[in-house]
Amino acid sequence: MFDFRQYKRGYFMPPTECNDWVKKEYIDKAPIWCSVDLRDGNQALVEPMSLDEKLEFFNKLVEVGFKEIEIGFPAASETEYELCRTLIEKNMIPEDVTIQVLTQARPHIIKKTFEAVKGAPRAIVHVYNSTSLAQREQVFRKSKEEIKQIAIEGAKLLKELAAEDGGDFLFEYSPESFTGTEPEYALEVCNAVIDVWQPTSDRKCIINLPATVEMSLPHVFASQVEYMSKNMHNRDNVIISLHPHNDRGTGVADAELGLLAGADRIEGTLFGNGERTGNVDIVNLAMNMYAQGVDPELDFSNMPELSEMFERLTQMKIDDRHPYCGKLVFAAFSGSHQDAISKGMHYRVEKDPSKWTVPYLPINPEDVGRTYDSDVIRINSQSGKGGVAYVLEHNYGMIVPKPMREDLGYAVKDVSDVAHKELAPDEVLEIFEKRYKKYTPVFKITEVHFKQIDGIQTVVTVEQDGQKVNIEASGNGRLDAVSNALAQHFGKPCDVSCYEEHALKQGSDSSAIAYVGIKGEDGKDYFGIGIDHDIIRASIDALESAMNRSLEA
Repeated sequence: MFDFRQYKRGYFMPPTECNDWVKKEYIDKAPIWCSVDLRDGNQALVEPMSLDEKLEFFNKLVEVGFKEIEIGFPAASETEYELCRTLIEKNMIPEDVTIQVLTQARPHIIKKTFEAVKGAPRAIVHVYNSTSLAQREQVFRKSKEEIKQIAIEGAKLLKELAAEDGGDFLFEYSPESFTGTEPEYALEVCNAVIDVWQPTSDRKCIINLPATVEMSLPHVFASQVEYMSKNMHNRDNVIISLHPHNDRGTGVADAELGLLAGADRIEGTLFGNGERTGNVDIVNLAMNMYAQGVDPELDFSNMPELSEMFERLTQMKIDDRHPYCGKLVFAAFSGSHQDAISKGMHYRVEKDPSKWTVPYLPINPEDVGRTYDSDVIRINSQSGKGGVAYVLEHNYGMIVPKPMREDLGYAVKDVSDVAHKELAPDEVLEIFEKRYKKYTPVFKITEVHFKQIDGIQTVVTVEQDGQKVNIEASGNGRLDAVSNALAQHFGKPCDVSCYEEHALKQGSDSSAIAYVGIKGEDGKDYFGIGIDHDIIRASIDALESAMNRSLEA
């Protein structure tokens, strides 16, 4: 039954107006990042990672630049506990990295957690209990005061055990299901926990506000976060953290608006892995900052390698359209998009190579380890003349003249349309050369001789139907003279309407390419190309192909 009437809004607006975040234009600095891939992300996998896989993932997170990594729920399973002990006992935690462990606010679980982190150089112990109206009424069937007392007792036990151990511990508290909790009550519980811990400037505590389930538009979440930030006890010594999930598909927006609203820290995962619809995607968040000129303090310069590791270890598939990292996010199949990108790339080179302003590409694909030849301009039946020309120029150094591009574009489009597939650059080159290079179904030019008398005199030897004929003609230049000879012999127009040439570099060998277009008897343009060490020979070959196309038509 598809009946919207069974649902109601389950969130609560703050009791006072909290919308100062609206006045901020953008996020001007990176938050404290905490990866929860090895805990929240791992527990959402069909097949959780093995110890070796977790260790590989941990090392990659360190390499990317995470300084806080939640490694698991050590009291929940032996593998989680073993990971914690392995990292500590084998000294695998860098000096500037802090591990984080999760525990419910239950005494025996908290004690088991402290056993797991014993000897850690530095650790965040993250304790939580659920505070939402739905959980209080339906799951725990406890009063507000009873739920608050669970949080207080948990906070006290953390402080007690940390003092007994003497280790370097920081504390974090989450009112789980914060988004379904009355903001004033969530504040009351968090303040009670803060009052127990008494954080200082050199030993701050973390209050984490999880959107355990997304329940509202992002601006509502931002107002809830701002309310907490403005009214929290000892705010200067409290780090406000966010842990957005993605049930409404707005996890990134929740995180961004939450940062504008006063949050200092983000917990999330690579590529948004996590329970149900996932956690907030830290790659997406960080790259959004990067694309606006803000240092995200995470290094995603080798996105293909990171993506490969993630898919291999989690057995999850990154969508081809996933922002910044999907296989097709930089791909342009549309003709108009390809044309704009091509022109934008040339404009950048001409005007200011230090700034990125290319249409349709929010960032330079090379910044994240992608390449133009295989990732940007992609050719199929939707592609246009600009895209085809770009592929030939970028991959093979062939700068196709504008008058020739439409004819070439349709030729490529026809092949892709019939084959129902995308064409690789080498297939585009094959179509280009087959259509325009040494195209001689009607005749061939076997010899050409020139004399410079009153301009240029030429003798052109044409082979047609097995017969050779010598044709004498003159012109203003060599190509003009050959053109006149062909027009005279065939009784058809052979006026050059388009001519361009440039050098081609192929290894240490340098050749020239000439492009020739002529106006046929039917008024249409016909084109040919020639490639040779001698530009005159290349030009004649191009004219030969163009005239053959005209005669064949």
